[in-house]
Amino acid sequence: MPELVFFSGTMDCGKSTLALQIEHNRSARGLAGMIFTRDDRAGEGKLSSRLGLVTDAVEVEDGADLYAHLVDHLSQGGRADYVIADEAQFLAPEQIDQLARVVDDLEIDVFAFGITTDFRSKLFPGSQRLVELADRVEVLQVEALCWCGARATHNARTVGGVMVVEGAQVVVGDVTRSADEIGYEVLCRRHHRRRMTAASARAAALSPDVLPVSPS
Repeated sequence: MPELVFFSGTMDCGKSTLALQIEHNRSARGLAGMIFTRDDRAGEGKLSSRLGLVTDAVEVEDGADLYAHLVDHLSQGGRADYVIADEAQFLAPEQIDQLARVVDDLEIDVFAFGITTDFRSKLFPGSQRLVELADRVEVLQVEALCWCGARATHNARTVGGVMVVEGAQVVVGDVTRSADEIGYEVLCRRHHRRRMTAASARAAALSPDVLPVSPS
C-alpha cells in the first residue's frame, strides 16, 4: 500500500542526502518522481545536500496546491511513481493534507523530509501536521553531534556565534555560515537550554575567570 512517510531529524543529519538517494535508487529502476522543495540552501527549485549533490525540484510557493499540481501533471501525460518533499517543515499544514491525499486518492508514495522543531524548540506547523498524518515517522539514524560530543537533538539559531531565541520562525540559513552571519547549530538539550554554542564554549574556556591561577 502507498504510504506517507516522514523522515525527521535535526539539521546536519543527512535528510536531503537520503532524499537524493531515494530519488537515485528509484530513477535507476526506471521510475519517475515528482520532487517538491522550499527554501533550499542551493536556491529556488533545487534539492541539495551538504555533500555537494543537487537536483532540480519544484519550488513550493505560498498557497500552492500540491495535489492539484500532481493531477495536472498526470492529466498532461506525465508520470509520477513517487513524490519527494524536502524541507517539509516549511510547508503549510494544508499542503501536508494535500500530500496525504496524493497517497490516498492517487495511490502514490510520498516521502517527506524535514526538521521537527525550530530554534525555539517549537514544532513547525508543517512538521506537526506530518506527525499527525504520516503512516510512518522515521527518525534518521545518522546522528548529528553537539559540540560537546553528545547526540544533537535541538536546532539553535545564532547571530555572530551567539544563540538567539527570538525572531521569525523561518529564516533561511545553514550550519556552514560564517560566525558573523545568521546561522544554525545543532546542540544537545543541555546546551540548548543553557544557550551555549561552540563559540560561547570556546570563549568561556579562554576566559581568565576559568583559567588556573599560578602561585606568585
